[in-house]
Amino acid sequence: MEAPLQTEMVELVPNGKHLEGLLPVATPTAGNQRVEGPGRSCVEGEGFLPKSPSKEPHFTDFEGKTSFGMSVFNLSNAIMGSGILGLAYAMANTGIILFLFLLTAVALLSSYSIHLLLKSSGIVGIRAYEQLGYRAFGTPGKLAAALAIALQNIGAMSSYLYIIKSELPLVIQTFLNLEERTSDWYMNGNYLVILVSVIVILPLALMRQLGYLGYSSGFSLSCMVFFLIAVIYKKFHVPCPLSPSLANVTGNFSLVEVIREEAGLRAEAEAAAFCTPSYFTLNTQTAYTIPIMAFAFVCHPEVLPIYTELKDPSKRKMQHISNLSIAVMYVMYFLAALFGYLTFYDRVESELLHTYNKVDPFDVLILCVRVAVLTAVTLTVPIVLFPVRRALQQMLFQDREFSWLRHVLIAVGLLTCINLLVIFAPNILGIFGVIGATSAPCLIFIFPAIFYFRIMPTEKEPARSTPKILALCFAALGLLLMTMSLSFIIIDWFSGTSRHGGSH
Repeated sequence: MEAPLQTEMVELVPNGKHLEGLLPVATPTAGNQRVEGPGRSCVEGEGFLPKSPSKEPHFTDFEGKTSFGMSVFNLSNAIMGSGILGLAYAMANTGIILFLFLLTAVALLSSYSIHLLLKSSGIVGIRAYEQLGYRAFGTPGKLAAALAIALQNIGAMSSYLYIIKSELPLVIQTFLNLEERTSDWYMNGNYLVILVSVIVILPLALMRQLGYLGYSSGFSLSCMVFFLIAVIYKKFHVPCPLSPSLANVTGNFSLVEVIREEAGLRAEAEAAAFCTPSYFTLNTQTAYTIPIMAFAFVCHPEVLPIYTELKDPSKRKMQHISNLSIAVMYVMYFLAALFGYLTFYDRVESELLHTYNKVDPFDVLILCVRVAVLTAVTLTVPIVLFPVRRALQQMLFQDREFSWLRHVLIAVGLLTCINLLVIFAPNILGIFGVIGATSAPCLIFIFPAIFYFRIMPTEKEPARSTPKILALCFAALGLLLMTMSLSFIIIDWFSGTSRHGGSH
């Protein structure tokens, strides 16, 4: 006889690219299975969106409402983030062929990881990432998962604020029709990111509920699609090389003609060398490639909530949704990286959008893209901050009543720390690299594999069965990638050989 199911409220912490409130999951209560008590639904865990006061939400309230197509959109939106801005730089440091191989590998491994999550979820009836950690390893497992997701969120917020620091001065420069950036305070990215954080982000982050949440997520994805279209369009309108410099010469007419001819030939030779794509490259910056890709493909904390909301849910159907979403993002990522790289080649910066300032600071299309992206990331930061604050409240102040003072102090503290990180970070590459080399491998590789190994009953799959051995190998691969990436990044920092594009 099957054990009765107990409905409990589960704290979901997204990765900064999607939205969730408090979703209930059904958890078996019989036997030796771990189930958190009803006390877990504490008063600090307020939802993002207003709930109807007429009745409490139940597990079935969130099922059977989302179509296949909308689920693909939601998961694609969960995958898409600021990581797309760094992929052209990754291609410049790997070459087209190696980049395509690595991108394909990360996409396939992400799909396999989702397969493990769905199988684990099907066994225990849990549809929340952190609760799988609790089911597998108790409180340490849940805290480890929450910490990794919170770190991913902090990385996402840092990358968004860095985009504000990098792009907002260029927008102001364009609106003021300035040929060069001045030393005025309103042209200083550090001052501007603090100003935006205080005037726009902090008031939104202090709200107990975010009613604009759903609109912002769809708008963010639309902005990134607009960005991709602009990148492809600009490839065919930006000259290569960007600005061939011919020396100003003086003298008699014949000498001038000879020098001009020699200079022209030299410029053509340099252009031929510079405008030739590389297909396979290895350098110190190659170490950032896999972390950037991993950062760009993290969506795993969102898979299970989307599964919960799916109409007529099944593991097979959800796997198809995941595969299709990953395939769509795979194509978008490759196109953005390819056309961005083929526009600037080795001169592409770690934040692609910033590189277009070399061509024409007053370009209307790029200005529109910048404004759209800036609006999207500014509205997204409070959304990402909410679950991080809620996780801190549940870990540190679980049984406390809601306090506005604590609510405000946590938001101010988080924004202060992230602003300091953004101000002192030399470029966005370090943010992509470190977060992509730490939390992303945990969320994509390590946790899904070890959760699956622990949750799957031995009577169904013995410890030495092929699926469990593959899962352990998958976890080992994630640990290896994390160790190698972090090692190479740290070596690059201390060697001082990094070619930091996009620094300010």
